[in-house]
Amino acid sequence: MDETYIKVKGLWKYLYRAVDKQGKTVDFLLTAKRDMSAAKRFFDKAMGANGDPDKVAMDKSGANKAAIDAINAGRDIPILVRQVKYLNNIVEQDHRAIKRVTRPMLNFKSFRSAGSVLAGIELMHMIRNGQFAVNDTSPMSFTDQFYALAGQVRPV
Repeated sequence: MDETYIKVKGLWKYLYRAVDKQGKTVDFLLTAKRDMSAAKRFFDKAMGANGDPDKVAMDKSGANKAAIDAINAGRDIPILVRQVKYLNNIVEQDHRAIKRVTRPMLNFKSFRSAGSVLAGIELMHMIRNGQFAVNDTSPMSFTDQFYALAGQVRPV
């Protein structure tokens, strides 16, 4: 789990992201602040959608550690936190794909539009990584999967 910076209206906002060992996206959340409540909100969202992890690898961020500690306080079996510099390389490398797409955009004009565009970018990233399959019976191209999700016929 890690966060990266995204510019919205000229101000830096925070895109929390989590990936598994294979580099597949677990979840993401765009927040205005980088504090314990934002990190806790991200963990709650990710664990609600994907279940509770056994271990979490993260950087030395105090807010992220405090959020996990708050979550562990109410649990019988705590989540193991690994704050080792090199264990976070998978998610750091995964940020490059998001940055590569958002950097030419220069800026987002509103927080809401940034959230919508980033959700689409993350979805395309997940499709490209083979995490998402619309129809299990026949192989579809990335573009066909995207249009099947949108419920539209692909333009010719």
